[in-house]
Amino acid sequence: MKILLINDYAMEGYGSELQFLNLRDRLRQRGHDVRIFSSNARLVQKGDILADYQCIGTLSRFLTLLQTANPWAYWKLWKVLHEFRPDLVHIRDFLTQLSPLILPLLKDIPALHHVDILRSVCPMNTKVLSDGSICKFKPGIPCYRQGCIPLRSLFFQILELWLYRRWRCNFDRVIAVSHSVRHHLLEDGVKTVDVIWNPVSMRDARPPLSLPPTVAFAGRLEYEKGVDELLKAFNKVLPHIPEARLIIAGDGKQQNYLKSLIFDLGISSNVTMTGHLRRTELERLFDSAWVQVVPSLWVEAFGSVAAEAMIRGTAAIASRIGGLAEIVQHGTTGLLVPPGDVDALAEAIKHILQDRELAEQMGQAGREYALENFDREIYTDKILQLYESIIQEKGP
Repeated sequence: MKILLINDYAMEGYGSELQFLNLRDRLRQRGHDVRIFSSNARLVQKGDILADYQCIGTLSRFLTLLQTANPWAYWKLWKVLHEFRPDLVHIRDFLTQLSPLILPLLKDIPALHHVDILRSVCPMNTKVLSDGSICKFKPGIPCYRQGCIPLRSLFFQILELWLYRRWRCNFDRVIAVSHSVRHHLLEDGVKTVDVIWNPVSMRDARPPLSLPPTVAFAGRLEYEKGVDELLKAFNKVLPHIPEARLIIAGDGKQQNYLKSLIFDLGISSNVTMTGHLRRTELERLFDSAWVQVVPSLWVEAFGSVAAEAMIRGTAAIASRIGGLAEIVQHGTTGLLVPPGDVDALAEAIKHILQDRELAEQMGQAGREYALENFDREIYTDKILQLYESIIQEKGP
């Protein structure tokens, strides 16, 4: 089978890109001719672009224009489709660089939209307002009135979503990475949406837990990830468990602010910020974690970080929002707390750090659940079955 994978970026940067690269490798191992089409914008400053085909992209101030209509993506993809002639096109993220202009090219080709972010229903990709509440508005003037989008960008971003809705009928099938994402897509008028959870890489279980009680966080250091809320909660835990440690892995715009917050809270001796780590380094470091915290303030489409903690055998504490509320079983594999509730987060962390046996039990339960639900081979089987179904339905 000849398969063209399309994504805004093709680098070993964040979860979505890694998922697509892993899928490409799995499909190639099974004998399929799989190629990736992406922009040449560099999501990670030193990341290598691993696409087979590239078009012009940007991270400059012109990004809003390119998101609305990227003519270079259209013409390059037109050429690729005529040269490669894929049996199926599988698109993941495309509204940040490639734009809806590429969708008319898919009219006569079996095509799948794999939705793992909320850009197609929310220009901010968060579905959360500035006060932390879930947004119930349709994209448009409310995006400006709620302070989400500046007036200078509003027209272009709303036009982008209008073009997407006009041409999304060219997708033969839509799948979502969680029931949370499916709910938002159905609300937005998509008629049928299947759900296939993301897989995670398999690994051996971590060793038995030892002192000191350790909390771990991995992810971008951005406002929506809630790292400052985690630091405030951890500060409330220390009077009860003064030997506790917190490891924060990742980088981002809030890095300097978070360093200042750690200093202001007086918890520098208990907190380690590692910066960005390669997956192998991160897993080795996090083997000591009693619990991994995912304190997101926005609607996480899936929550790969929580799934990765579970496959390691680490208990998870996560915000009760989006896909996180689906994959973390409250009281069994971890605990769920209201997003932005520092006191509830502190109590959940304290509850696990004060009971090593509970941390072990939750970690083991999480690993068993992850092995059953996040296996890459089973995931690849489901994707291939979906491909064959779409091709058969589309016909000659």
